[in-house]
Amino acid sequence: MDTEEIKKVLLESLKLDEVIVSGDGSHFQVIVVGEIFDGLSRVKQQQTIYAPLMEYIADNRIHALSIKAYTPAQWLRDRKLQGL
Repeated sequence: MDTEEIKKVLLESLKLDEVIVSGDGSHFQVIVVGEIFDGLSRVKQQQTIYAPLMEYIADNRIHALSIKAYTPAQWLRDRKLQGL
């Protein structure tokens, strides 16, 4: 599985504004931005991202997944703090 496949699955499955995927082989880092995360706990945010990827996790195409989820406002604030 490659980063573009993961990005495609997430964009087609969830209402997201932005998806950034990095990593190689079976270890990936995902940054996702969308209003769907507003008001959700960190656990619920991660469950939302895991759901469309479960078949890939189950068959070990994805072995490890690091997730950072943001609302658009949080993403804008975080990027400003990082000077991006």
